[in-house]
Amino acid sequence: MSTSINAWTPTAEYKEATRLFRWMKKYGCTSYDDFHSKSIDDLEWFWEEAVKELAIEWYTPYKSVLDTSHGPMYPQWFQGGELNATHLALDRWADDPSKENDIALYWEGDNGQTSSLSFKDLKKEVDTVACGLESYGISEGDIVTLYLPMLPETLIAMLAISKVGAIFSPAFSGYKADAVTTRIHASKSKALITADGFYRRGKTIPMKQEADLAADQCPSLEHVFIVERTGSQVNLQEPRDVLWSDLRKKESEYKTKVKRANDPFMLIYTSGTTGTPKGAVHTHAGFPIKAAFDAGVCMDVTKEDTLFWYTDMGWMMGPFLVYGGLVNGASIVMFEGTPDYPDPDRLWKLVEKYHVTHLGLSPTLVRSMMKHGKDWIEKHDLRSLKLIGSTGEPWNPEPWHWLFKHAGGSRIPIFNYSGGTEISGGILGNVLVKPIQPVTFNAALPGMDVDVYDEKGQSLLDEVGELVIKSPWVGMTNSFFGDDQRYEETYWSRFKDTWVHGDWVIKDKEGYYTITGRSDDVLNVAGKRLGPTEVESVLLKHSAVLEAGVIGIPHEVKGEEAVAFVVLKEFHPPDDLTEELTMLLHHQLGKALAPKKIFVVDDLPKTRNAKVMRRAIKAAFLNKPAGDLSALVNPQSVNQIRSIGQNASST
Repeated sequence: MSTSINAWTPTAEYKEATRLFRWMKKYGCTSYDDFHSKSIDDLEWFWEEAVKELAIEWYTPYKSVLDTSHGPMYPQWFQGGELNATHLALDRWADDPSKENDIALYWEGDNGQTSSLSFKDLKKEVDTVACGLESYGISEGDIVTLYLPMLPETLIAMLAISKVGAIFSPAFSGYKADAVTTRIHASKSKALITADGFYRRGKTIPMKQEADLAADQCPSLEHVFIVERTGSQVNLQEPRDVLWSDLRKKESEYKTKVKRANDPFMLIYTSGTTGTPKGAVHTHAGFPIKAAFDAGVCMDVTKEDTLFWYTDMGWMMGPFLVYGGLVNGASIVMFEGTPDYPDPDRLWKLVEKYHVTHLGLSPTLVRSMMKHGKDWIEKHDLRSLKLIGSTGEPWNPEPWHWLFKHAGGSRIPIFNYSGGTEISGGILGNVLVKPIQPVTFNAALPGMDVDVYDEKGQSLLDEVGELVIKSPWVGMTNSFFGDDQRYEETYWSRFKDTWVHGDWVIKDKEGYYTITGRSDDVLNVAGKRLGPTEVESVLLKHSAVLEAGVIGIPHEVKGEEAVAFVVLKEFHPPDDLTEELTMLLHHQLGKALAPKKIFVVDDLPKTRNAKVMRRAIKAAFLNKPAGDLSALVNPQSVNQIRSIGQNASST
């Protein structure tokens, strides 16, 4: 239950200037809650108005907005309509004399190298690569895996693949060969686009070797296209391997292929706790429209803005950055490096340098930057910032307040944003027409028919329950690739015609939502549900603690008990630290719920977007298989936790 006071409240002038408020007012609504009710009561009306607001251009107009004749699990949107995601994000701006010379992409490498492309120049590059892809046999319906860092060529490849009518499948740039192999096998990709290597923290990271190990195991691959990022010597296996410079030898215009609204344009895999990764299928009229709506209408991204989300193209927020920005005619920033290299202010330098208006990051990233102090932020002019976006995991109060105060000057709204790869964007957010409280979400986003259910499917208020969506939405994954059964079991098997998202959530009487963790993360201690974030937030109140991760392990009496792992700000902890933390937990949570075991570790297992992977902690501590851990950037952290678990079990 939210007891927070409002940290940010829009003035009447601010609220009335937002894109969302002006849009609501067109339909006679000045109350967001009234407008949201209207948006879910008539989904066809709402999404038709949304595509008008986004000025979505159709080659052939659609005949009906929504067809649910195959049930809510398999909605068909904008039946009869024809369009192309690349036209929405690029062609229409490049063909507009008032927009063609505006910057579409600002890019900066880890080594300080920079480049920028106008919409006109980007289209020229995309057309050239589209011609090259077609000359190598890539055509409509083919799947092309992208195994690339954040480079201009990554964006160019995505748009070129859609332009020829093929489907791109982005993989995390930090994956090793086995993880890439799994995704290529699952998708039966016809081609792989990779790089000779990339730069990270001043080092050259070889990439082609991993790509070769994967490609050698994948008979479906006909071509491997190699971007020459570092100039490193690579082995070329002819005729399979083709250099990017050879792919783009023929500069020519390319006529964008006309695609049906429900044709797939992207296949993006999510790591599961067990089994093979799940391939979310997204369509030309799905992901680009939902991402553009959330960015444009909810986050207030306009043609004059610059959007920068620190992410990788293999995570959902990578494509969100592309389509959320470009479909709205905004500039986007792509960054190859890390936010604290070569100095702790690298991120803030980027914001200042590119006049970023909308910055996206994760809570864990903020916690890792707190240790460097606020002076690194205050060196920079951040007046361009209009909004800070946050996604990936629940917040703890202290880092939220630190970011709000020092990066936002206590005036910039923090847009908490939670959804997922299968959503194409957000379920919950912080709309800019309502006050924002720390840590929470102030609304279900427009068009998202959200509720919180107990185990019997009854709505809950002020209690932890399952986050559910009761109606389809534009951007909903079009099943899992080649696996309808797994898709139905994952999201539709609990309650009839209801999407169960897998998050534990509390909705309070004021309409604020708090995510307490993933359903499979939440502890059940002596019959009481305990979100790991609740415990972690208490630990982070201690001045010595930089990061915390909490898991549940079996207990013969309570059923489950909490175990905590902490990373410290200083290398040498005070002698009585464990005792202090235990007392703090007892005071805040009570002895019955508080962890009895607290372990100090060097690091917590994290993904590239700085998300702590609790299931990796739990599996290591209990010495059990952890499923797919290929997304971890610091796998050595798991070994230390496994060793701690073995010592604990032996004593």
